[in-house]
Amino acid sequence: MPSLHSLRSASAHRRAPGVALAIVATLALAACASGSQVRPNTGNRVNAPGAAAPPAATSAPAPGTDVGSSYGNGRNAGDGSTNPGDPNGAPRDTALIVKTGTMTIQTDDVGAALLKARADVIRLGGYISGSEQSRNGDRVTASVTYRFPSDRWEDVLDALKARGDLKDEKTDSLEVTGQVVDLDARIANLRATERALQAIMQKATRIPDILEVQNQLTQVQGQIEGLAAQVAHLRDQASLSTLTVIFQTPPVPVVKETSKGWSPGVEFDRAVALLLSIGQGLLTIGIWLAIVVLPVGLGFGFLIVLLAILGRRFGRWPVRPAGPPAMAAGPDA
Repeated sequence: MPSLHSLRSASAHRRAPGVALAIVATLALAACASGSQVRPNTGNRVNAPGAAAPPAATSAPAPGTDVGSSYGNGRNAGDGSTNPGDPNGAPRDTALIVKTGTMTIQTDDVGAALLKARADVIRLGGYISGSEQSRNGDRVTASVTYRFPSDRWEDVLDALKARGDLKDEKTDSLEVTGQVVDLDARIANLRATERALQAIMQKATRIPDILEVQNQLTQVQGQIEGLAAQVAHLRDQASLSTLTVIFQTPPVPVVKETSKGWSPGVEFDRAVALLLSIGQGLLTIGIWLAIVVLPVGLGFGFLIVLLAILGRRFGRWPVRPAGPPAMAAGPDA
């Protein structure tokens, strides 16, 4: 009669193929569902105000989803909507639009303009995310990046334009609603896969099956976290617009820059100083010649003359006669 341990082992071996098949079936169904539900991001912009919201906006996320509220929540979802909702049931503008821009403002007092612009942005619900200031001669340049609610975009632009003379402006907007819808659909599919794997893990009894399911579950959870981070970033970019403003003083005129710092008296003093410097240099050379070079030269000359006299006297230095050499006497002589 077989023992109880052998019966449990046989039962576990019979259930092992079933667990493996369940894992494969779950992953295959999740992949098929993801491919059928994910819609490509067309990048189209909203053509008219009050347009119908995307299909995913009318459905709530899967239970346990931590990627934000549904699109029907308007401003509560952080979608940058300019219409927080109508209690009468009118459609809500839930388009996610990322607004960015740059602006160059010329002003005589950069410091005062910066203080006033900061007060304007804070009053409209924004803040300063970065700043930089530099000076080139008398010209001051400051670059400041502001972030503020997207529904106050026009108000911030008008307030900053009043802080000086507008020289350059460039704005851009990009709708990311399709990207967020796609990411939400992928997260929902991965959540379903996560729940299925958790159910399989509760039924698994063999250690290899448990490890395999745990590995698949870890990968799915990592993908969910990455997609959730992308959704949060897109919602943040859409809810808060970014504007970089360059404040700078007017350029210095060429005539003023050329004549700046020139004075006849200063140039006369420089010329006199240069003449004195040249005279001092020549006088210094004469002093060195008279005190150092001349005595040394005289000493070397006296030593050479003394050596020549001594050499001639002791015959060490033969001296060639000045006259022509005497001719040898011939036989006739």
